[in-house]
Amino acid sequence: MNTPTSQEVPPQRSGAREVPVLPLLTRHAVQVLVRAGHTHAEVAAHTSTSERTVRRIAGEAEVAHVDDAAERATRGLGRPSKAEPCRQALEALLAKEPELMTLELLRRMRLHGYTGSKSPFYALVAELRPKRVKVECHFEGLAGEFSQHDFGQVDVRFVDDSVRRVQFFASRLKFSRWAEVTIVEDQRAETLVRTLLDHFVAFGGMPLCAVFDRPKTVALEWQKDGKVTTWNPIFAAAAMDIGFAAEACWPYQPQQKGAVEKLVGWVKSSFFKQRRFLDMTDLHRQLAEWLGETNGTRPSRATSVPPSARIAEERARFRAPRTTPDQLALRFPVSVGPTAEVVHDCHAYLMPPEAAGLPGTLYLYRDRVRIVAGRHERSHRRGHGREGVEAHAVDRASRLAAVCGKRGKAYQKRQDLVRLGDAAVRFISELVHRRPRDWYGDVDRLHALLQDVGPNPLVHAIRSALDANRFSTAHVAECLGRRPPQTPLFQEFT
Repeated sequence: MNTPTSQEVPPQRSGAREVPVLPLLTRHAVQVLVRAGHTHAEVAAHTSTSERTVRRIAGEAEVAHVDDAAERATRGLGRPSKAEPCRQALEALLAKEPELMTLELLRRMRLHGYTGSKSPFYALVAELRPKRVKVECHFEGLAGEFSQHDFGQVDVRFVDDSVRRVQFFASRLKFSRWAEVTIVEDQRAETLVRTLLDHFVAFGGMPLCAVFDRPKTVALEWQKDGKVTTWNPIFAAAAMDIGFAAEACWPYQPQQKGAVEKLVGWVKSSFFKQRRFLDMTDLHRQLAEWLGETNGTRPSRATSVPPSARIAEERARFRAPRTTPDQLALRFPVSVGPTAEVVHDCHAYLMPPEAAGLPGTLYLYRDRVRIVAGRHERSHRRGHGREGVEAHAVDRASRLAAVCGKRGKAYQKRQDLVRLGDAAVRFISELVHRRPRDWYGDVDRLHALLQDVGPNPLVHAIRSALDANRFSTAHVAECLGRRPPQTPLFQEFT
């Protein structure tokens, strides 16, 4: 009795029928060799089958195709499904009511005598239910029509094996494929609109429509049909100031979101994942180099030409932004506090004391702020963090004059100095603890220096005094190049 080889498995049975398990191409080779006159033993040895299998295959119909899966389905591989008797009834029911839930179909079939489990029945329903394939529309943008924009982030491993999470904002024109990528510190709405305007300037103008994903920095609320009902107020105001038209991709629609999201994936896979960087400075340098190659010399796979070959056609259709990056101001409602200060993003800005309690508007530029409250208006350098107060000397003097009493004025002067930062706090603390009854004179003189030279030079001089461990206002004045007053109050303590 011949035993099957390792490549042949004994045929399984479905009822009384034998089911082939040999690949059809092997079966075809068996038939060809038998017709060529080889013995069954020779064919069995050549195809690694048994002589019994060769005799069986030689007597079957000629192999007409090589689709093994289709052949096995035709011959009924395995045991028939328990749901098979329901096939005709299910086909008729689905043809009449194709939207019926599978659970309802199971209930009706049980009423007609089906006793099997859910699994085979659900598999049969999935096979018979009409498949609905949505027709997608793939289109190319026209010159000057669309630009795509999105944030991305990636963990970058530097040459020294340190890892840093890098965030970036990417923009690309759909027609020419011209791209701009900027490394950013965060993904806030302000960062989005300022970097967007930078990219419009780099493009050479604005297209008809700027397409975005649907983050909270762009859209806050929308209807079921995808129509935005509430835009992010910072984004909306900037869109009016810059003059661009915005479009947000519909939620849960990958055929629309894919083009925008693919932009981020392209930047990651083509740049960040392909290169090694020494540090962030090297990363910025290589990014500029890569953008030059991508836009200038490397053909786009979508257009077969570099973006530089099409950008002139785009720019002929562009519109100029209504404002420049250094003039773009984001508007925030504010209120001048009882100390005549306006606090924005944790940083304080001093207004005239007459503006205390008034509502106003803060205009936030990239490097400065302008505050309007009633008839009062002030411009300040933009500050960051909790330390310090941006103030003009005249407003500091006016607020000091408005404070009642000598004790109140002394503490207001000390507070003005303390607000300069950690170095000033440490220096004033030493003065107060070393001269608990006589610190008023030191504070008077330090405040006079503040009014004279401004906060930054004074802080630098205070740090020098701390480094030298010399806690006297005389030494601070000398560091500033000022002549120290001849008074006992400037006695030095070391």
